[in-house]
Amino acid sequence: MKKKSIFAGIALVIAAAVFAAAPGNNVIEEVAWMIGDEPIYKSEIEEMYQELLSDRAQVPGDPYCYIPEQIAIERLFLHQADIDTVEVQESMVQMQVESQLNYLINNLGSREKVEQYFRKPIAEIREYYATNMRNRARVQQVRAGLTKNLKVTPGDVRRYFDQLPADSVPFVPLQVEVQVLTLNPIIPRQEIDDVKARLRDYADRVTRGESEFSTLAILYSEDPGSSVRGGELGFMGRGQLVPEYAAVAFNLNDPKKVSKIVETEYGFHIIQLIEKRGDRINTRHILLRPKVAEKDLVEAVTRLDSLHADIVDNHRLTFEEAVRLVSQDKDTRLSNGVMVNSTTGTTRFEMSELPQEVAKAVGQLQPGEISQPFIMRDPKRDREIVAMVRLTNRIDAHAANLADDFQTIKDMYEESQKQAIVDKWLANKIKETYVRVEDGWRGCDFQHQGWIKTRQSQE
Repeated sequence: MKKKSIFAGIALVIAAAVFAAAPGNNVIEEVAWMIGDEPIYKSEIEEMYQELLSDRAQVPGDPYCYIPEQIAIERLFLHQADIDTVEVQESMVQMQVESQLNYLINNLGSREKVEQYFRKPIAEIREYYATNMRNRARVQQVRAGLTKNLKVTPGDVRRYFDQLPADSVPFVPLQVEVQVLTLNPIIPRQEIDDVKARLRDYADRVTRGESEFSTLAILYSEDPGSSVRGGELGFMGRGQLVPEYAAVAFNLNDPKKVSKIVETEYGFHIIQLIEKRGDRINTRHILLRPKVAEKDLVEAVTRLDSLHADIVDNHRLTFEEAVRLVSQDKDTRLSNGVMVNSTTGTTRFEMSELPQEVAKAVGQLQPGEISQPFIMRDPKRDREIVAMVRLTNRIDAHAANLADDFQTIKDMYEESQKQAIVDKWLANKIKETYVRVEDGWRGCDFQHQGWIKTRQSQE
């Protein structure tokens, strides 16, 4: 921002002249804060408060103190983003917006219900989310730029840990490291043929004009996320779709046509184009999954029983060798079955982070032991498979220490240092920026100092 003396004059003029007349009345919009030459309106604060309530988010302290301060902080970061000409990839913003809209439509049931809930047309909702996500990305880039030169050595981490008060040392819950081997039951050819015949019948009914694709999707599709929306997936980029689906969907050009049958890891699909928009596409689909018979599951368990004996009793091969030869879990097959926690990016899991059936099997093992085969539901593909697991390591619940939890402590230290850098930057930014907090909004214990300024300090 420019010199604060310039801001003082501009801001006072704007504060005196800003009106937001609501349609049909003469209500004056109340300015709560001025940050530089930009007002923060009471309506903005109220809108964010209602959004936090709807998300059931916890607001620390008084929301009418916390929220305007967070808005003011974002304005400071965005102004720096303007100075640094920080730009974001628009395609990524739009991808995130569509993902959010798809989530809302999925949970509320339809586009119409989303519009009713927000009391805005979908175009305005889309623009609202696009602006928020664009701003968030720019703020993140500025923060990253401030801390990009931070260097952390093992010595720094050790000194940080040694100086931590005892009540600040984190408690690490029980964690495990697990390898998994999975086997998909063999599905009879007749079952697959029956599924394909049903999909061909649906496609023919749509082509003949006897049925709407969306109606058939609601009635028959086995994708619970999209069936309630008539099979609609929302706008997605090629990378968001499995390759087999994307290859067919992006070659569709006529919304009245139905694709050929497409097989993916999730089952069999037919697809209908809704709209193409640049490098994104909106389609609807009907998904059918061939059913696994009880006898096929039993047969798969028997196969893994035999493999279990070869590993544990006969020592003919190791668990890792069995994974490479037999496992059908594409996420772990090439890594000797080692499961990776998608949340942390590490191989450690708290028991609650594992699939329920895996956690139950692991709970009965000692490190190095292999479970008996068991039936589980594949959480990604929503189908029953057979698996066995090996407990690689168990780390009992404990107070964090450098030997076992160096990465956790290093992350804590890095975060504290990054926050210190950002706090120092904010203190300087607040000091040099014109800020006016209106009467009625001042009695707060703010997170950062310097918001409330005397008249002399602003001139």
